Amino acid sequence: MSIPFVKYSKFLLSISAVLTAISLALLFIWGLKPGIDFTGGSLLEVSFSQTRPDNQVVENSLANLGHKNIVIQKTGATGMIIRTAFLSENEHQDVLKGLRTQLEKDGNKMHEEQFQTIGAAVSKQLRTRSVWAVFLVVISIIAFVAYAFRTVSQPVASWKYGVTAIIAAAHDVLLVVGVFAFLGHYNNIEVDIGFVVALLTVLGYSVQDTIVVYDRIRENLLHRRNVSFSEMVDIGLNETLMRSINTTLITLIPLGALYFFGGATIKNFALALLIGIASGAYSSIFVASPLLAYVDKWQKAKAKK
Repeated sequence: MSIPFVKYSKFLLSISAVLTAISLALLFIWGLKPGIDFTGGSLLEVSFSQTRPDNQVVENSLANLGHKNIVIQKTGATGMIIRTAFLSENEHQDVLKGLRTQLEKDGNKMHEEQFQTIGAAVSKQLRTRSVWAVFLVVISIIAFVAYAFRTVSQPVASWKYGVTAIIAAAHDVLLVVGVFAFLGHYNNIEVDIGFVVALLTVLGYSVQDTIVVYDRIRENLLHRRNVSFSEMVDIGLNETLMRSINTTLITLIPLGALYFFGGATIKNFALALLIGIASGAYSSIFVASPLLAYVDKWQKAKAKK
């Protein structure tokens, strides 16, 4: 049974527009909470042999040591991640000694799991390079899709395939950004270089999924001459639907395992990929291809005027 995707595209695109608007609103209102990769500072992860103390107790202990404006995030059953301003090695050792003195009680030992520190100059460089990486990836995708679809410049120009693919991918990226803006505001979830890598991965995956559908539409355009472009889009979507669903499910299963059973350092990375790839499967079917059909309708309406 053939599903008339284009017929219901107005409703589906409206849902996507609402989700995108909400994500943008969350981003502008709360913004993303940058980690030490982008702000500079130090990260100390510790665990306790018995009971993890309350965040307020750890904050008070660090305040007694002269460290304020810290962020504490619980991890695992007995661990926590502590983010502070930049700590030298001597300050790092003083913090460890002070925390052990104040928190180790009744045999509850504290163990250091990891310590990272990034200077302000490095963090500024990482921010700049992250922005450039996203920009260059977007331009490269549009150029590649335009070249790949150069043989089907009618009825829709080849470069418009690339633009609609990027619009769909932007929908997926913004959804991830909106969720992390929400989590950053309410759960102190920070974004780091891993988050940028996840966004680039989502961009690539989303466009790749969209190109599979576009490629089928291109093949049909070259061999079928007796149907409209909207019908061609529907045919392409129906022919690739199960492939998209199966590929996405196979990808989401290991990502789910990473999120639920992986370590704290990759949890947010896995979450960003889970959201983005699930959204990518949706957008390739319900956003990118219907947009292509709307471009064709808009061009015909414009030509009649």
